[in-house]
Amino acid sequence: MEKDQNNNIEEENKEANTEASDMVSENGSPTENKEANTEASDMTSENGSPTENKKEILPEEKIIELEDKLTRTFAEMENQRRRFEKEKEDAFDYGGFTFAKEALNLIDNLDRSKQSLENDESLKNTEALSKMLDYFNIINKDLLSVFEKNDIKQIESINKKLDPNLHQAMMEIEDDQKEPGTIIQEIQKGFLMKDRLLRPSLVAVSKKSSKNPENNEKNQEKMENK
Repeated sequence: MEKDQNNNIEEENKEANTEASDMVSENGSPTENKEANTEASDMTSENGSPTENKKEILPEEKIIELEDKLTRTFAEMENQRRRFEKEKEDAFDYGGFTFAKEALNLIDNLDRSKQSLENDESLKNTEALSKMLDYFNIINKDLLSVFEKNDIKQIESINKKLDPNLHQAMMEIEDDQKEPGTIIQEIQKGFLMKDRLLRPSLVAVSKKSSKNPENNEKNQEKMENK
């Protein structure tokens, strides 16, 4: 009886092993799976992996790129430093530019006050007028001295040729003794702060007289030629 039982158990085990082997053959053996994996890897190698498709940057190229970025950064820093230095110098040299321009009104008012007193008929040829004009001259001189100490200088105009960078012509006056374009009258003083124009001089310039015989002869010649 025991032998029969053992034989039955062995037969059942064989059948189980046979079924298991059949299932493995249906699903594919490990060897077949390895072959499939090998074929897949071959296909991947033929098509190129993502790493191989991405272009590798050589160390030399990286060094050149870093050197270029470093050079650009240093250039930008140098430009900023120069701009800062220029702004600092301008602030030091021309920080009082607006104040100086406003202060010129003091000189203008002094000049107008002097002219008003000189044109006053009741004060003409009086000692009081003489003293007041002396005081005005002292104040004017002191103001100009303070300006000069701060690099603010008056523009020379009388008997100078008209310079559009320094002068502004307000009118023309006939004067055959002067070359045309010569400044013969200063209406308002102009000033420079170092090399920068605070304000131009307002002036009158000379022109040839229309009654000049030379001009009349030239006009007659033109009429005859026509």
